[in-house]
Amino acid sequence: MTTVANSNIASVIPGLQELWEVTLGNEQILTAILDGGVDHSHPSLAGAKLTQLDSLVPKVASQGLATQHGTHVASIIFGQHDGGVQGIAPQCRGLSIPIFTDGKDNSIAPCSQIDLARVILLAANQGVHIINISGGQLTPSGEADPLLANAVRHCAEQNILIIAAVGNDGCDCLHIPGAIPSVLAVGAMNAEGTPLDFSNWGEKYQTQGILALGEAIAGAKVGGGITAHTGTSYATAIVSGVAALLLSLQVKQDQTPNPQAVRAAILQSAIACDTQPAPDCRRILAGRLNVRGAMSIILQQGETMDENLEESATVESAPIKVTNQPPLSAQPQIPAVQAATYTPPSSEVMPQPVQIQGSPPQSQAQANPSAISPAACSCEGGSSAPAQLVYALGQVGYDFGTEARRDSIQQHMGEGANPQDPRQLLAYLDENPWDTESILWTVNWDTTPVYAIQPQGAYAAQGYERLRQFLREQLEEGVERISVPGIITGQVMLMSGRVVPIILPTLRCMYSWTTSALIEVICGSEPDESAAQGVTNFLEKIYYELRNLGITPQERAINYSATNALNAERIFECAIREEMDLDTIEVEPSPLCRPGSECWDVKLTFFNPRLVFQQARKCYRFTVDVSDVCPVSVGRVRSWFVR
Repeated sequence: MTTVANSNIASVIPGLQELWEVTLGNEQILTAILDGGVDHSHPSLAGAKLTQLDSLVPKVASQGLATQHGTHVASIIFGQHDGGVQGIAPQCRGLSIPIFTDGKDNSIAPCSQIDLARVILLAANQGVHIINISGGQLTPSGEADPLLANAVRHCAEQNILIIAAVGNDGCDCLHIPGAIPSVLAVGAMNAEGTPLDFSNWGEKYQTQGILALGEAIAGAKVGGGITAHTGTSYATAIVSGVAALLLSLQVKQDQTPNPQAVRAAILQSAIACDTQPAPDCRRILAGRLNVRGAMSIILQQGETMDENLEESATVESAPIKVTNQPPLSAQPQIPAVQAATYTPPSSEVMPQPVQIQGSPPQSQAQANPSAISPAACSCEGGSSAPAQLVYALGQVGYDFGTEARRDSIQQHMGEGANPQDPRQLLAYLDENPWDTESILWTVNWDTTPVYAIQPQGAYAAQGYERLRQFLREQLEEGVERISVPGIITGQVMLMSGRVVPIILPTLRCMYSWTTSALIEVICGSEPDESAAQGVTNFLEKIYYELRNLGITPQERAINYSATNALNAERIFECAIREEMDLDTIEVEPSPLCRPGSECWDVKLTFFNPRLVFQQARKCYRFTVDVSDVCPVSVGRVRSWFVR
């Protein structure tokens, strides 16, 4: 660690001062920091347009490691120039969403890939342009959890740029989410452009990775003062700040902010190994950050737009406003994602602060594909986010929250009782229904809790009664799925230490069902085998291939379609009659919708497996309005043939 008296980052990043002379940022541009908590009282951040949302981590002491890292990263981007730390984009808006917290033995606790996916979607719903993740996870397989891959894909489709660290393991290896194709990955170099020894490299980074200054980066110190740290975490924050300035430059040129165009400009302008040689070109990634070059590309795009406007004005009788169109979204691949962090050798890999404090990089740690760690992270509570609608599918489960609660219930059940046995617990709750509220009811995927369910209000008792009913139906009637629509009201820690969001459910849309029962509704009491298989294929595709958290409008539309037997009956009745099987399920914005609503078209495409090349595929489309807590179908099912 190097302590500095003042921060003059423009003196060590060529071209930054020139960019500052054009713009210090624009409040239209919003950058989210998924890291630790932030010390907003620090002089460099006191005047920043930076807010904090509560997330899935418990509030921690403001002096913790996680908060130290989050504060440092935030000040690199948003530090006010009169507060001691010169942030890259001080006039842009920021959103801090904690994902890391302090662990035991002076460490940083891990964040699961599922939780990272939740927070990415939360940030996307706030209208951000950039998401900074100074962390990740080293993964031997190069595969992200499907939920995380889907969240990153959603950001690419919404033209949101994710910038993540490549990791501090000093190896030819990949970190999640840095290695996902649509992500801009960042490694660390010194002021001479030489890659730092600990900065990771890998084949995927050769086309989507950039090196930025990551040595002795000055930043805010919790409680006041300035400190300096080294690591890919801080290089990532520098690139995020520059990207925010380039977006601000687009706004200044009357362009629509286009994060993917900024990503392309940064990569296209990068100083490659053939321009500035290095002993091992693989470690240069796609090149070194070139602020002047990226700025020039954005300015040229603005000039091109001006020329197009002038040319259009001479041809058309009326002026035509031309906007910068966003590029096509990234291909929905599932690459390896890992954090720019130091990970201690343990069975669980956590996104750790990508920071070095005067010591050489540690050896590569074992990776757990389900845990993400901060590249030097911080975490603490903040202001609350707007209510988030959710439509979750899964199985019902339960948890006690604490060992004390479990032991208390066990004692009331009687000697030898086992509250972990759901049959014994249900028998106890039948006799003591008031204790139903003492248990944390959960939505599970297999055996993994993803949500807690907490009915409230005048009909809370009926809500808990329905949860008991769902559990009994799972045990005695083979119920496979439940639907839990509602709003997310907070989070709670389970006995395992896992923190999950709490759903305040809406009773009128809570259902339980079995595949066989739904087949009977759709196909009759004695269904044809092929018909039953078609419905099963549809449900299994939603349950497993398209499994999601039910947060985004698209996800809620998909999940609702699995519970809407009426539409499914109409579609599969026709498909079965024509001997067609389900091929794909797609969701897209509906071109027509009622005022004040949000409508999405769910498209099911079928094909005839016996006449693949002779018969056209057939599409069925129905519209779902997801503006309410309980989605609803709008209009009737439409169908057409496609080649």
